[in-house]
Amino acid sequence: MILVTGATGLTGSAVLGACVAQELPVRALVRDRAKAAGFPAGVEVMTGDLLDPPPGVFDGVERALLISSADERLVETQQTFIDAAKRAGVGHVVKMSGRGCHDGSGFRFARMHAEIERYLASSGLAWSVLRPSQFMPVYFREVPSIRRDGVLNLPMGEAKLAPVDVGDIARVAVALLRGEGEDGGRYEMTGPEALTMTEIAERIAAVTGRPVRYVDADPAGKREELLAAGIPVFFADAMDELFAERRTGADESRVDLGTHERFGVRPTTFAEFANRHAAVFRGEAPPSHLWASGWQPA
Repeated sequence: MILVTGATGLTGSAVLGACVAQELPVRALVRDRAKAAGFPAGVEVMTGDLLDPPPGVFDGVERALLISSADERLVETQQTFIDAAKRAGVGHVVKMSGRGCHDGSGFRFARMHAEIERYLASSGLAWSVLRPSQFMPVYFREVPSIRRDGVLNLPMGEAKLAPVDVGDIARVAVALLRGEGEDGGRYEMTGPEALTMTEIAERIAAVTGRPVRYVDADPAGKREELLAAGIPVFFADAMDELFAERRTGADESRVDLGTHERFGVRPTTFAEFANRHAAVFRGEAPPSHLWASGWQPA
């Protein structure tokens, strides 16, 4: 049995779908059972919290995927789950982390993930870590200004990023959950191209049928925009840190397809991703997960 946490989020739901497609026995741990209504048939659902895993959640579980919300309690939440998994005798934990996670990062969630990675490595459990770069669906957040003004409004300067498709991440995650990876493996993932925000805007424009231009937003103004949209202060401050890191040349600009090649996954281009979600970028369909980082509006 495979246990997937964070199962209603962007990556977790993609992994659930991939597990079901491969006919793997899978259990999802969710806090709100109503959000599991759209899960594919065959997924066993349990309700509970990673800070207090419910009785029976680890029964028969050989491998677990660890994902949790990006919030103030990220470290506590994931370390508590790791301890519970160890007590239950789970064979292997696959942690979803991120590119550029280290103690010296200016981005608080990168520092948090680095701390959790160390804790997992010292836990005595078999483990793997997936470290993807920016998720392609984060650009769904910008659909309102794209539709209203034809503008991709981000405080990114001339930064280049190599965003990765969540479907690619899910395929690698399932390979690890099937036991195809190495104990102690850290798997970096990016998309196949390093793109400026102008190039991202051009690819979105190509599927919307209207011009989209990149505007290098004022960082303080972008933070106020997030707060006005109801984003919690802690998360808005974290995004401000992330934008600052990327403006100064984040590691995410370096293309690394080694993990794709290791697991036989063809890397998805941003143009392919945008074309697949053209209706979202045109404002004709809502994205399934607007806030891919883990926090979602009520």
